[in-house]
Amino acid sequence: FHAQPNACPECGPHLELWNPRGKTLEKYDAALRAACKAVKSGRILALKGLGGFQLIVDARNEDAVARLRKLKGRQEKPFALMYPSLDDISRDVAIGAVEKELLESPEAPIVLLSRRAAPDGGSPTVARGVAPDNPRLGIMLPYTPLHHLMMRELGIPVVATSGNLTEEPICIDEREALDRLGKIADLFLVHNRPIARQVDDSVVTTIYDREMVLRNARGYAPLSLELRQKAPTTLATGAHLKCAAALATGDQVILSQHIGDLETRPAIEAFQRVTDSMQNLYNASPVRVACDMHPDYLSGKYARTTDLPRTEVQHHYAHILSAMEENRLAPPALGIAWDGTGYGPDGTIWGGEFLRIDEKSYRRVAHLRTFRLPGGEVAVREPRRCALGLLYEMYGSDLPEPANEIVRRIFKPDERQALTVMLERGLNAPSTSSAGRLFDAVASLLDICQVMHFEGQAASKLEFAAARSKIDRCYQFDVSAEDPMIVDWEPFIDGILKDLAHKVPVEEIAAAFHNTLARIPVEIAARTGEERVVLSGGCFQNRYLLEESINNLKKAGLEVYWHRRVPPNDGGIALGQIIAAIREGERK
Repeated sequence: FHAQPNACPECGPHLELWNPRGKTLEKYDAALRAACKAVKSGRILALKGLGGFQLIVDARNEDAVARLRKLKGRQEKPFALMYPSLDDISRDVAIGAVEKELLESPEAPIVLLSRRAAPDGGSPTVARGVAPDNPRLGIMLPYTPLHHLMMRELGIPVVATSGNLTEEPICIDEREALDRLGKIADLFLVHNRPIARQVDDSVVTTIYDREMVLRNARGYAPLSLELRQKAPTTLATGAHLKCAAALATGDQVILSQHIGDLETRPAIEAFQRVTDSMQNLYNASPVRVACDMHPDYLSGKYARTTDLPRTEVQHHYAHILSAMEENRLAPPALGIAWDGTGYGPDGTIWGGEFLRIDEKSYRRVAHLRTFRLPGGEVAVREPRRCALGLLYEMYGSDLPEPANEIVRRIFKPDERQALTVMLERGLNAPSTSSAGRLFDAVASLLDICQVMHFEGQAASKLEFAAARSKIDRCYQFDVSAEDPMIVDWEPFIDGILKDLAHKVPVEEIAAAFHNTLARIPVEIAARTGEERVVLSGGCFQNRYLLEESINNLKKAGLEVYWHRRVPPNDGGIALGQIIAAIREGERK
């Protein structure tokens, strides 16, 4: 709506610069100038923005970036950057027409962009610690008046990361910020405009010269989509990681902003505020709730505390329905959902799934061969454990060379013995068909990543290695004739081990691995006879994998669909849960 605020220095919005105890140091223009001077001197500034606080440091200052990482508890995950202008951005990264349009759009998201080499072999503008060993930078332009004023005064790129500790929701109130960020920030630049609800910065990338939203938040959320059929008022509680909720009412569904991982009490409280706020904002009283079928997801536990009729939805089924609804695609179709973890109806961990979606439900027509994860949840953070489970599935405890040499290198003898006992006895070693864990295992075999410091780190490093190679070579894979079909990765893991023994460059092996995975959808589509293929799940955030899969499917004459505005990761799960609930209601 049109707004005419009182904006004079006396009675309009105003700035104050506080110390970590909340004492006012400066006001108005002097506050802004002092804050910018502090940032240039290497200090950490907590800035009250539009949807919450941001932590700001000079992106050129290696020591300031390292200090922010230590205090925030964020070891290696890339930081987002804000630049003063498009010209400044173009000196450091490559910008195409679509990326330029995204950067300058009203949504003003963080856009993932490929770095340029430093001119004449000089030092890069941005400190290495901003995005360690990452060929991309996440960059945005100023999007509020305060950001414009600050960036004009600074004239340098800054880290602009969420004002929180790692795994916690963003702070929105200055008093809360003093409490939660007081040990991180040196100064607080605050204003007297209250923030009604927390909203992080959105993150987008480009695939096939199309935007693909990876984090649905400021500028994009709440996202309203027109349903292909009317629905009873339904609340969907989403997943456990990258959680977002959804509300269906009439012929539309509203997807909430990114809430985050439901790992901490503040995150759970934020989730409850968002779900309550959506119902109040749209004056909707749900008559049904939909959730993930995983018994331990906190979003599902919340759904079970309501008195509403409940639809529990298989994780990967929700992924595929989400992509189909976004593309307004009616069944039938072959859905391919590749991610890290999803609870299967058989009690195992799914994640490398091929689901045939029909008019009423779905059928699992194929999946990746399973292997065990020694240590369960710990293996999700340690790719080396995934590698050991993979090799044990192939060879048992008596590993041949070079597999044995790899395991000797990455495990101490007592560690290896304990994990082998887990695998032999099936103790705390659940089976998984996960494509995400397969990526982790290969990253470990190639010694790219043995222990992760953030979700998806191993797979990202593997993708970056593959992108440095120009080969189109593939490994072999097998597909069984049983129902469901099993896609056997053993031939290409064997090929990887042979290449390692022959000292083939890691980049070539990584590329061949990606090329092989990108061929599998065509093979399964041919065997099922489906001509329309839908790609979803966190693994398809991988640009190399997604674009190669799309290329191969199109060359085979198949129709292929993927995400654009709805995240392919678990941030899009709630939309699929809504559609599953509608389909269940139609069956009844």
